[in-house]
Amino acid sequence: MPPAVLSPPSTPANVDFGTEYSARCSRLGGYSFAINETVQFGGCLGDELRVPREQVMSETALSKKVVYAALLGNLLVAVTKFVASAFTGSSSMLSEAVHSVVDTANEALLLYGYFRSARKPDETHPLGYGRELYFWSFIVALLLFAVGAGVSVYEGVLHILAPKPIAYVNVNYAVLALSAIFEGASWWVALKRFGKVKGRRGYWEAVRDSKDPPSFMVLFEDTAALIGIAIAALGNFAAETWQIPAFDGAASILIGTVLGFAAAVLARENKALLIGERASAELTASILTLATDDGSIDGANNAFAVHLAPEEVIVALSLEFADELKTTEIEAAVIRLEERIRAKHPQVISVFVKPQTRKTFEKMRAERFGNRQGG
Repeated sequence: MPPAVLSPPSTPANVDFGTEYSARCSRLGGYSFAINETVQFGGCLGDELRVPREQVMSETALSKKVVYAALLGNLLVAVTKFVASAFTGSSSMLSEAVHSVVDTANEALLLYGYFRSARKPDETHPLGYGRELYFWSFIVALLLFAVGAGVSVYEGVLHILAPKPIAYVNVNYAVLALSAIFEGASWWVALKRFGKVKGRRGYWEAVRDSKDPPSFMVLFEDTAALIGIAIAALGNFAAETWQIPAFDGAASILIGTVLGFAAAVLARENKALLIGERASAELTASILTLATDDGSIDGANNAFAVHLAPEEVIVALSLEFADELKTTEIEAAVIRLEERIRAKHPQVISVFVKPQTRKTFEKMRAERFGNRQGG
Protein backbone atom coordinates (compact mmCIF):
# COMPACT_ATOMS: atom_id res chain seq x y z
CA MET A 1 0.00 0.00 0.00
CA PRO A 2 1.48 3.43 -0.92
CA PRO A 3 1.94 6.03 1.82
CA ALA A 4 -1.19 8.03 2.63
CA VAL A 5 -1.35 11.62 1.39
CA LEU A 6 -3.14 14.01 3.71
CA SER A 7 -5.43 16.66 2.31
CA PRO A 8 -5.46 20.40 3.15
CA PRO A 9 -7.71 21.46 6.03
CA SER A 10 -10.48 22.61 3.71
CA THR A 11 -10.99 19.01 2.64
CA PRO A 12 -10.35 16.74 5.66
CA ALA A 13 -8.68 13.49 4.72
CA ASN A 14 -10.38 10.15 4.56
CA VAL A 15 -7.52 7.71 4.51
CA ASP A 16 -8.74 4.49 2.99
CA PHE A 17 -7.22 1.18 3.98
CA GLY A 18 -9.45 -1.16 1.98
CA THR A 19 -12.87 -2.23 3.18
CA GLU A 20 -12.21 -2.30 6.90
CA TYR A 21 -9.90 0.52 8.01
CA SER A 22 -10.67 4.21 7.74
CA ALA A 23 -9.81 7.24 9.85
CA ARG A 24 -10.79 10.86 9.67
CA CYS A 25 -9.00 14.02 10.72
CA SER A 26 -10.04 15.20 14.14
CA ARG A 27 -10.48 18.74 15.32
CA LEU A 28 -7.14 18.37 17.14
CA GLY A 29 -5.15 18.00 13.95
CA GLY A 30 -6.18 14.45 13.22
CA TYR A 31 -4.23 11.51 12.03
CA SER A 32 -4.02 8.86 9.38
CA PHE A 33 -2.96 5.31 10.02
CA ALA A 34 -2.39 1.93 8.47
CA ILE A 35 -1.88 -1.55 9.79
CA ASN A 36 1.09 -2.27 7.52
CA GLU A 37 4.61 -0.83 7.71
CA THR A 38 4.42 1.68 4.89
CA VAL A 39 1.77 4.10 6.09
CA GLN A 40 2.14 6.03 9.30
CA PHE A 41 -0.12 8.07 11.46
CA GLY A 42 0.20 11.75 10.66
CA GLY A 43 -1.24 15.10 11.57
CA CYS A 44 -3.64 16.75 9.12
CA LEU A 45 -2.43 19.94 7.50
CA GLY A 46 -3.64 23.37 8.48
CA ASP A 47 -3.81 25.87 11.28
CA GLU A 48 -5.18 23.39 13.76
CA LEU A 49 -1.87 21.54 13.46
CA ARG A 50 -0.08 24.55 14.87
CA VAL A 51 0.38 25.14 18.56
CA PRO A 52 -0.80 28.53 19.87
CA ARG A 53 2.20 30.76 19.26
CA GLU A 54 2.02 32.56 22.58
CA GLN A 55 2.77 29.27 24.36
CA VAL A 56 6.07 28.61 22.62
CA MET A 57 7.43 31.86 21.23
CA SER A 58 8.62 33.60 24.38
CA GLU A 59 12.14 32.16 24.06
CA THR A 60 12.30 33.09 20.37
CA ALA A 61 11.12 36.61 21.18
CA LEU A 62 14.03 36.95 23.61
CA SER A 63 16.45 35.76 20.93
CA LYS A 64 15.06 38.36 18.53
CA LYS A 65 15.75 41.10 21.06
CA VAL A 66 19.36 39.95 21.24
CA VAL A 67 19.63 40.08 17.45
CA TYR A 68 18.11 43.59 17.32
CA ALA A 69 20.57 44.78 19.97
CA ALA A 70 23.48 43.29 18.01
CA LEU A 71 22.23 44.85 14.76
CA LEU A 72 22.16 48.33 16.27
CA GLY A 73 25.54 47.91 17.94
CA ASN A 74 27.27 46.56 14.82
CA LEU A 75 25.84 49.31 12.64
CA LEU A 76 27.22 52.02 14.94
CA VAL A 77 30.56 50.24 15.16
CA ALA A 78 30.84 49.80 11.37
CA VAL A 79 30.35 53.52 10.72
CA THR A 80 32.96 54.60 13.27
CA LYS A 81 35.50 52.03 12.05
CA PHE A 82 35.17 52.99 8.39
CA VAL A 83 35.66 56.66 9.26
CA ALA A 84 38.76 55.83 11.30
CA SER A 85 40.13 53.51 8.61
CA ALA A 86 39.78 56.17 5.91
CA PHE A 87 41.36 58.78 8.19
CA THR A 88 44.34 56.72 9.42
CA GLY A 89 44.97 54.17 6.65
CA SER A 90 45.10 51.29 9.14
CA SER A 91 44.74 47.82 7.59
CA SER A 92 43.57 46.20 10.82
CA MET A 93 40.98 48.95 11.27
CA LEU A 94 39.68 48.33 7.75
CA SER A 95 39.44 44.62 8.57
CA GLU A 96 37.49 45.46 11.70
CA ALA A 97 35.17 47.73 9.68
CA VAL A 98 34.49 44.96 7.17
CA HIS A 99 33.88 42.57 10.04
CA SER A 100 31.29 44.94 11.52
CA VAL A 101 29.53 45.32 8.15
CA VAL A 102 29.38 41.53 7.81
CA ASP A 103 28.01 41.24 11.34
CA THR A 104 25.36 43.87 10.59
CA ALA A 105 24.29 42.03 7.45
CA ASN A 106 24.30 38.77 9.40
CA GLU A 107 21.90 40.10 12.04
CA ALA A 108 19.59 41.32 9.28
CA LEU A 109 19.65 37.84 7.70
CA LEU A 110 18.89 36.19 11.04
CA LEU A 111 15.85 38.46 11.47
CA TYR A 112 14.81 37.64 7.92
CA GLY A 113 15.14 33.95 8.78
CA TYR A 114 12.84 34.43 11.80
CA PHE A 115 10.30 36.15 9.56
CA ARG A 116 10.40 33.47 6.86
CA SER A 117 10.27 30.56 9.32
CA ALA A 118 7.08 31.90 10.93
CA ARG A 119 4.97 31.37 7.81
CA LYS A 120 2.12 28.90 8.08
CA PRO A 121 2.11 25.49 6.38
CA ASP A 122 0.70 25.16 2.90
CA GLU A 123 0.26 22.38 0.35
CA THR A 124 3.82 22.77 -0.91
CA HIS A 125 5.35 22.78 2.57
CA PRO A 126 2.93 20.82 4.77
CA LEU A 127 5.22 20.96 7.80
CA GLY A 128 5.77 24.69 7.52
CA TYR A 129 8.86 26.79 6.91
CA GLY A 130 10.59 26.45 10.28
CA ARG A 131 13.90 25.27 8.83
CA GLU A 132 14.34 28.52 6.92
CA LEU A 133 15.80 29.91 10.13
CA TYR A 134 18.46 27.19 10.03
CA PHE A 135 19.13 27.87 6.34
CA TRP A 136 19.72 31.59 6.84
CA SER A 137 21.79 30.91 9.95
CA PHE A 138 24.00 28.66 7.82
CA ILE A 139 24.31 31.41 5.19
CA VAL A 140 25.39 33.80 7.97
CA ALA A 141 28.19 31.41 8.94
CA LEU A 142 29.33 31.18 5.31
CA LEU A 143 29.35 34.97 4.95
CA LEU A 144 31.34 35.36 8.14
CA PHE A 145 33.94 32.98 6.73
CA ALA A 146 34.02 34.09 3.09
CA VAL A 147 33.65 37.85 3.52
CA GLY A 148 34.70 38.61 7.08
CA ALA A 149 37.67 36.25 7.36
CA GLY A 150 38.59 36.38 3.67
CA VAL A 151 38.75 40.17 3.39
CA SER A 152 40.65 40.48 6.67
CA VAL A 153 43.36 38.02 5.60
CA TYR A 154 43.55 39.62 2.14
CA GLU A 155 43.99 43.12 3.56
CA GLY A 156 46.58 41.86 6.01
CA VAL A 157 48.67 40.21 3.30
CA LEU A 158 48.53 43.38 1.16
CA HIS A 159 49.64 45.51 4.09
CA ILE A 160 52.56 43.20 4.84
CA LEU A 161 53.67 43.20 1.18
CA ALA A 162 53.30 46.97 0.90
CA PRO A 163 53.44 48.37 4.43
CA LYS A 164 52.32 51.93 5.12
CA PRO A 165 52.70 53.76 8.42
CA ILE A 166 49.53 54.45 10.39
CA ALA A 167 48.54 58.11 10.52
CA TYR A 168 46.85 59.56 13.62
CA VAL A 169 47.04 56.34 15.58
CA ASN A 170 45.23 57.98 18.51
CA VAL A 171 42.12 58.19 16.32
CA ASN A 172 42.25 54.41 15.94
CA TYR A 173 42.53 53.96 19.69
CA ALA A 174 39.51 56.20 20.28
CA VAL A 175 37.42 54.36 17.70
CA LEU A 176 38.46 50.96 19.04
CA ALA A 177 37.46 52.07 22.53
CA LEU A 178 34.03 53.18 21.27
CA SER A 179 33.69 49.93 19.34
CA ALA A 180 34.52 47.96 22.46
CA ILE A 181 31.74 49.78 24.31
CA PHE A 182 29.15 49.14 21.57
CA GLU A 183 30.19 45.52 21.02
CA GLY A 184 30.50 44.95 24.76
CA ALA A 185 26.94 46.11 25.35
CA SER A 186 25.66 43.76 22.64
CA TRP A 187 27.85 40.94 23.98
CA TRP A 188 26.48 41.43 27.50
CA VAL A 189 22.87 41.22 26.28
CA ALA A 190 23.68 38.04 24.32
CA LEU A 191 25.56 36.53 27.27
CA LYS A 192 22.69 37.14 29.70
CA ARG A 193 20.20 35.64 27.23
CA PHE A 194 22.32 32.57 26.57
CA GLY A 195 23.04 32.19 30.29
CA LYS A 196 19.32 31.74 30.90
CA VAL A 197 19.11 29.14 28.15
CA LYS A 198 22.12 27.06 29.15
CA GLY A 199 21.09 26.59 32.78
CA ARG A 200 23.64 24.43 34.61
CA ARG A 201 25.27 23.14 31.46
CA GLY A 202 28.63 24.37 30.25
CA TYR A 203 28.68 26.91 27.44
CA TRP A 204 29.99 24.50 24.83
CA GLU A 205 27.49 21.81 25.83
CA ALA A 206 24.68 24.37 25.62
CA VAL A 207 25.80 25.40 22.13
CA ARG A 208 25.82 21.77 20.98
CA ASP A 209 22.35 21.19 22.46
CA SER A 210 20.78 24.47 21.31
CA LYS A 211 18.10 24.39 18.61
CA ASP A 212 17.97 28.20 18.33
CA PRO A 213 21.08 29.30 16.35
CA PRO A 214 20.72 33.09 16.80
CA SER A 215 20.83 32.64 20.58
CA PHE A 216 24.47 31.53 20.38
CA MET A 217 25.50 33.00 17.01
CA VAL A 218 25.25 36.57 18.27
CA LEU A 219 27.33 35.63 21.31
CA PHE A 220 29.96 33.99 19.07
CA GLU A 221 30.09 36.96 16.69
CA ASP A 222 30.33 39.52 19.49
CA THR A 223 33.04 37.50 21.23
CA ALA A 224 35.00 37.32 17.98
CA ALA A 225 34.47 41.06 17.52
CA LEU A 226 35.85 41.89 20.98
CA ILE A 227 38.86 39.64 20.38
CA GLY A 228 39.34 41.35 17.02
CA ILE A 229 39.24 44.79 18.64
CA ALA A 230 41.92 43.71 21.12
CA ILE A 231 44.09 42.33 18.29
CA ALA A 232 43.67 45.51 16.24
CA ALA A 233 44.69 47.64 19.22
CA LEU A 234 47.78 45.51 19.84
CA GLY A 235 48.68 45.62 16.14
CA ASN A 236 48.38 49.41 16.07
CA PHE A 237 50.44 49.70 19.25
CA ALA A 238 53.21 47.43 17.95
CA ALA A 239 53.32 49.14 14.55
CA GLU A 240 53.53 52.59 16.14
CA THR A 241 55.93 51.70 18.95
CA TRP A 242 58.51 49.85 16.85
CA GLN A 243 57.76 51.69 13.60
CA ILE A 244 57.07 48.42 11.79
CA PRO A 245 53.80 48.82 9.81
CA ALA A 246 53.78 45.11 8.99
CA PHE A 247 52.53 44.46 12.54
CA ASP A 248 49.28 46.13 11.51
CA GLY A 249 48.95 43.72 8.59
CA ALA A 250 49.74 40.77 10.84
CA ALA A 251 46.98 41.89 13.19
CA SER A 252 44.57 41.90 10.27
CA ILE A 253 45.51 38.31 9.41
CA LEU A 254 45.00 37.27 13.02
CA ILE A 255 41.55 38.91 13.00
CA GLY A 256 40.71 36.92 9.88
CA THR A 257 41.86 33.72 11.59
CA VAL A 258 39.59 34.38 14.56
CA LEU A 259 36.64 35.04 12.26
CA GLY A 260 37.38 31.92 10.24
CA PHE A 261 37.42 29.75 13.37
CA ALA A 262 34.14 31.25 14.63
CA ALA A 263 32.53 30.78 11.21
CA ALA A 264 33.64 27.13 11.01
CA VAL A 265 32.11 26.34 14.41
CA LEU A 266 28.86 28.12 13.54
CA ALA A 267 28.62 26.40 10.15
CA ARG A 268 29.07 23.00 11.76
CA GLU A 269 26.35 23.57 14.34
CA ASN A 270 23.91 25.02 11.82
CA LYS A 271 24.53 22.20 9.33
CA ALA A 272 23.44 19.66 11.94
CA LEU A 273 20.19 21.56 12.52
CA LEU A 274 19.57 22.12 8.82
CA ILE A 275 19.72 18.44 7.91
CA GLY A 276 17.58 17.50 10.91
CA GLU A 277 18.68 17.18 14.52
CA ARG A 278 16.83 15.14 17.10
CA ALA A 279 15.02 16.73 20.00
CA SER A 280 16.32 16.27 23.52
CA ALA A 281 16.40 12.83 25.12
CA GLU A 282 14.23 14.22 27.92
CA LEU A 283 11.46 15.16 25.48
CA THR A 284 11.57 11.76 23.79
CA ALA A 285 11.47 9.92 27.12
CA SER A 286 8.56 12.03 28.32
CA ILE A 287 6.54 11.28 25.18
CA LEU A 288 7.21 7.55 25.48
CA THR A 289 6.07 7.68 29.10
CA LEU A 290 2.84 9.42 28.08
CA ALA A 291 2.25 6.69 25.51
CA THR A 292 2.84 3.78 27.89
CA ASP A 293 0.55 5.37 30.50
CA ASP A 294 -2.42 4.94 28.16
CA GLY A 295 -4.36 1.75 28.89
CA SER A 296 -5.05 1.10 25.20
CA ILE A 297 -1.35 0.94 24.35
CA ASP A 298 0.47 -2.28 25.23
CA GLY A 299 3.92 -0.87 24.51
CA ALA A 300 5.85 2.06 23.09
CA ASN A 301 8.60 0.73 20.85
CA ASN A 302 10.34 3.97 20.04
CA ALA A 303 9.92 7.65 19.25
CA PHE A 304 11.58 9.91 16.70
CA ALA A 305 11.45 13.60 17.61
CA VAL A 306 13.08 16.08 15.21
CA HIS A 307 13.28 19.86 15.29
CA LEU A 308 11.91 21.85 12.37
CA ALA A 309 12.58 25.13 14.19
CA PRO A 310 13.63 26.16 17.70
CA GLU A 311 10.08 25.76 19.01
CA GLU A 312 8.67 23.31 16.46
CA VAL A 313 9.08 19.54 16.82
CA ILE A 314 7.55 16.66 14.88
CA VAL A 315 7.22 13.27 16.56
CA ALA A 316 6.90 9.80 15.04
CA LEU A 317 5.87 7.00 17.40
CA SER A 318 5.98 3.23 16.99
CA LEU A 319 3.27 1.83 19.27
CA GLU A 320 1.78 -1.57 19.97
CA PHE A 321 -1.98 -1.40 20.58
CA ALA A 322 -4.06 -3.97 22.41
CA ASP A 323 -5.16 -6.70 20.03
CA GLU A 324 -8.84 -6.46 20.95
CA LEU A 325 -9.15 -2.76 20.02
CA LYS A 326 -11.38 -1.74 17.16
CA THR A 327 -10.48 0.97 14.67
CA THR A 328 -12.57 3.60 16.45
CA GLU A 329 -10.91 2.72 19.74
CA ILE A 330 -7.44 3.06 18.20
CA GLU A 331 -8.52 6.43 16.81
CA ALA A 332 -9.70 7.54 20.24
CA ALA A 333 -6.43 6.37 21.81
CA VAL A 334 -4.36 8.34 19.30
CA ILE A 335 -6.44 11.49 19.79
CA ARG A 336 -6.15 11.10 23.55
CA LEU A 337 -2.39 10.66 23.35
CA GLU A 338 -2.02 13.61 21.01
CA GLU A 339 -3.93 15.82 23.45
CA ARG A 340 -1.68 14.79 26.32
CA ILE A 341 1.53 15.27 24.32
CA ARG A 342 0.56 18.76 23.15
CA ALA A 343 -0.66 19.76 26.59
CA LYS A 344 2.69 18.86 28.16
CA HIS A 345 4.91 19.78 25.19
CA PRO A 346 3.34 22.63 23.18
CA GLN A 347 6.34 22.76 20.85
CA VAL A 348 5.18 19.46 19.31
CA ILE A 349 3.27 20.55 16.20
CA SER A 350 2.59 17.15 14.66
CA VAL A 351 2.40 13.56 15.86
CA PHE A 352 2.79 10.54 13.56
CA VAL A 353 1.93 7.11 14.95
CA LYS A 354 2.82 3.74 13.44
CA PRO A 355 1.09 0.68 14.95
CA GLN A 356 3.62 -2.15 15.23
CA THR A 357 4.31 -5.12 17.41
CA ARG A 358 7.65 -5.11 19.17
CA LYS A 359 8.79 -8.02 17.02
CA THR A 360 8.01 -6.19 13.78
CA PHE A 361 9.68 -3.03 15.03
CA GLU A 362 12.88 -4.85 15.99
CA LYS A 363 12.98 -6.62 12.63
CA MET A 364 12.61 -3.37 10.69
CA ARG A 365 15.19 -1.63 12.85
CA ALA A 366 17.68 -4.45 12.31
CA GLU A 367 17.11 -4.28 8.53
CA ARG A 368 17.72 -0.54 8.50
CA PHE A 369 20.56 -0.15 10.97
CA GLY A 370 22.13 -3.61 11.08
CA ASN A 371 24.38 -3.94 14.11
CA ARG A 372 24.38 -0.17 14.70
CA GLN A 373 22.26 1.29 17.45
CA GLY A 374 19.24 2.80 15.78
CA GLY A 375 15.76 3.96 16.59
